[in-house]
Amino acid sequence: MLLGASVAIFKSDRILLTQREDFEVWCLPGGQVENGESIAQAAIREIREETGLDIRLTRLIGLYSRPRGAEAIHNALFAAKPIGGTLTPQPGEVIDLRYFSLEEIDTLSLFGDHQQRIADAFKGIGGSAVWWHDWPWPESAANHKDLYKLRDHSGLSRREFYLENFKMLKPGDGRNEIDPGSA
Repeated sequence: MLLGASVAIFKSDRILLTQREDFEVWCLPGGQVENGESIAQAAIREIREETGLDIRLTRLIGLYSRPRGAEAIHNALFAAKPIGGTLTPQPGEVIDLRYFSLEEIDTLSLFGDHQQRIADAFKGIGGSAVWWHDWPWPESAANHKDLYKLRDHSGLSRREFYLENFKMLKPGDGRNEIDPGSA
């Protein structure tokens, strides 16, 4: 399963798209979330890598899934404002990048479900909460299977095990990774 992040960046009612090197089709810039980073951090990093722009995320537009077994792809689409950098295509991945109007989008060959994502972005669909929570995880449990084994051998009830090993998060714990005040 692949978890990705993509970003809709607007300039004067036009959206930034990149032309992929691998298939020479147009898409929203973005890519895969790497270990140790949040979805929002991945979106910011990918935009910097693929376009040369520094951005501020303003809202989550939506979540898009293509559940195809081992080839499943789940993607979070954010809206963002550029705050710096210079528009520069990433060698080896991006062969062109440009801003397009909604009318121009219909003339392009687009990657996968990006036409839906672009339409949602132009419609202003979305919310404004993307939270990063540094939630503890028992070091001796590499995955859920290990966690349940640890729980079952702890001698504690399931609830007691949870309360002993995990922090109860409250609203405001963590960090909202987008700036809803700038949408």
